[in-house]
Amino acid sequence: MPVHRLDPIDRKILAELQADGRMTNVELARRVGISAPPCLRRVRTLEEQGFIRGYHAEVDPRELGFEVQVFAMVGLQSQAEADLRAFEDRCRAWPLVRECHMLNGEVDFILKCVAPDLSTFQSFLTGDLLTAPNVGSVKTSLVIRGAKDDPGVPFDVLEERLSRTA
Repeated sequence: MPVHRLDPIDRKILAELQADGRMTNVELARRVGISAPPCLRRVRTLEEQGFIRGYHAEVDPRELGFEVQVFAMVGLQSQAEADLRAFEDRCRAWPLVRECHMLNGEVDFILKCVAPDLSTFQSFLTGDLLTAPNVGSVKTSLVIRGAKDDPGVPFDVLEERLSRTA
């Protein structure tokens, strides 16, 4: 399990950066209880090892005019690895698709899509998604409102689990 490669300070660094990726290295070092130079070295190591994949601003889609959010459940006609990869590549190229996850069960993929209006989403649905090679079925659900949207992982749950195994 890769989490064992991390010590408690590394996990604190990740938790703090997940909560606020804009803080200075000096502030981060203060919060995790080490000096700034080793803190910066640890952050760079965490980036190089892939624990930190990037830093992003959380933007409000509605404030930017993206009023519509839709989850699309996609069933493919073939689940051969080449066909799965081709669909994933296509999803990465579609700007309205913000997330794409392969699932097990009744549907093969779930897509999180945003659009400025229903007309734009409908055009994407009928012109791109439904006509894409290998797509057998699509069921959509329009989001009425969101109740929770926490990025990342719950570090308190991780720490509790690690304390039980130590």
